[in-house]
Amino acid sequence: MLRRSLFKKPNLRLEGQENTPPGDRIPVFECPQCRNKQEQPALEESLFLCARCGYHYKITARQRLGMMLDEGSFREMGARIASKDPLRFPGYQEKLKQAREQSGEKEAVITGTGSILGRPCAVFAMEHQFMMGSMGAAVGEKLTRLFERALDKCLPVVGFTVSGGARVQEGILSLMQMAKVSGAVRQHADAGLLYIAVLCDATTGGVAASFAMQADIILAEPGALIGFAGPRVIEQTTRQKLPEGFQRAEFQLDKGFVGKIVKRPEQRALLGLLLKMHTGGKDERV
Repeated sequence: MLRRSLFKKPNLRLEGQENTPPGDRIPVFECPQCRNKQEQPALEESLFLCARCGYHYKITARQRLGMMLDEGSFREMGARIASKDPLRFPGYQEKLKQAREQSGEKEAVITGTGSILGRPCAVFAMEHQFMMGSMGAAVGEKLTRLFERALDKCLPVVGFTVSGGARVQEGILSLMQMAKVSGAVRQHADAGLLYIAVLCDATTGGVAASFAMQADIILAEPGALIGFAGPRVIEQTTRQKLPEGFQRAEFQLDKGFVGKIVKRPEQRALLGLLLKMHTGGKDERV
């Protein structure tokens, strides 16, 4: 069951949720893959997996943190950091307003510290309902500060990536975040500290080309789309038919880009085990 005390309750509909008739208090969800219908309590018990086909529903960043972290352990960082409109891009301010209303968040990533099965860590989770989890200057700043805090406190980092890539409305300022966050990741790694990334559907563009693929251990959810450009763009550019399942987590596992595919109900136990096995850093070496 989700730990509701850890996160806010934004006014939004989750993927597959049908319009609930007046007087019917139990939301019903339809699986985008097999069209199986389930009521919300049953989905919550399974951590939002389809009972028929195992499809992993897209969930919010705070739901994900609530599932993975020890209850009451999360301490949010950088909650006030948010993008403005540095390039005065047409319509960007309205898109930001809509994204905040839809997601209930100020930005496309939530960062902070917490623990998993008693093991302290720094953690981030990206929010797909905020402009597809795109990375602008604020996202880059929040992630950089997180890795710097983790370095200062000798903490491992656990990250859940969901993103369409760099945010076009911020132009080169968005692309610069790839190098900025990568530099912070490198400093964290040079101190002998662990970084685990869990790639969720979808992890693409500049996020996939930078910090998502720079982790020491790269896990993925089943069926997650992982890559730089999407399959349709590649097919249109190369004029070649791509193989079945191209860029999905199973394909990337076969090609060596992903270390292990882990179903959502198994992630917390595995992350706790990995954190237990890989403790250390310069200050803790014998």
